[in-house]
Amino acid sequence: MLAKQRKAGFLLSCMTDKPVKHTRRVRYAGTHPRKFSEKYKELNPEKYPDDVEKVKKRGQTPAGMHLPICVSEIYEALKLKQGMSGIDCTLGYGGHSGRILPRIIPSGMLIGIDVDSAELAKTEKRIRSYGYDESVFVTRHMNFSQIKECLDVRPEGFDFILADLGVSSMQLDTPRRGFSFKNPAQLDLRLDNSSGETAAELLLRITEDSLINLLIENADEPYAEPLGKAILLRKKECQTTVGFASVISETLQTKGLEPEECKPSIQRVFQALRIEVNNEFEALDRLLRSIPECLKRGGRVAILSFHSGEDRRVKKSFKGLTEQGIYSECVRRPVRPSFQEKYDNPRSSSAKLRWAVRA
Repeated sequence: MLAKQRKAGFLLSCMTDKPVKHTRRVRYAGTHPRKFSEKYKELNPEKYPDDVEKVKKRGQTPAGMHLPICVSEIYEALKLKQGMSGIDCTLGYGGHSGRILPRIIPSGMLIGIDVDSAELAKTEKRIRSYGYDESVFVTRHMNFSQIKECLDVRPEGFDFILADLGVSSMQLDTPRRGFSFKNPAQLDLRLDNSSGETAAELLLRITEDSLINLLIENADEPYAEPLGKAILLRKKECQTTVGFASVISETLQTKGLEPEECKPSIQRVFQALRIEVNNEFEALDRLLRSIPECLKRGGRVAILSFHSGEDRRVKKSFKGLTEQGIYSECVRRPVRPSFQEKYDNPRSSSAKLRWAVRA
């Protein structure tokens, strides 16, 4: 096989009068790639669809991808049909948008919003390759709190709005983004890493009381006080993901926890800082206030949340606006992923879907 490839390369160079440089795939130790950059098959799903499918069947998310959650439940909540116009407030990998578009064309259109400029460009290119031009699919690089700016495309409002509030798998799994304690990197946690303050910078200036309150408000962390004190005492060690996780783990072990028992707190603390760095709760509150102005009468909104603080805000907004007559109805209990989906995609386990209808 190798001889054939070399021969083909030689023939091509003869035809073009230019030598063809042979590039070898990423090499790694052992039988399977472990690092993100080594997973060359997962990072090229178009070339290796069978291998990517095997990863999904193991209940894992392929590197560089994101699996959309509650797809059928969202279809049902939004009552999608041909000719509708809508907004995907969290475009991400385009998993939801890629499934919505075939249901609303022809004559329908979708705006995809994302604060992450790097992923937005990749996703737009991917969706354009499926044949959706700007008359059908429009992208906006902005925070969903600015959703009212989309009314310049449809001044009369939209038929549906979708927001998936979860952090995408691409951000969690890409080591250089600094979202995961499993990979060494600078502690960043910004959804848009082209601007704003990093989590590492935040830790250098925040006060002890503010950090403790942040851990309580953003993550319901039961060890907020000892962790807040320890993190600030060792804040220089907390400038990297691995160092930050070590400080949290070592602090909790002095409280009698085993190393494995420390992981939930590490995840909660990372989450609390991510929410603060990106002003996620403030942005969500502004989005919830703006949605009614962006929907047509009878228009529908669906929001998928993964955190109790997010879900409380969505529930309170939908209930309050329904009582005021702004929404004609809203779901009483959140819709949850099916047992099968939780098994197939463990990252869906904490998801809650709520919907409402504009009066």
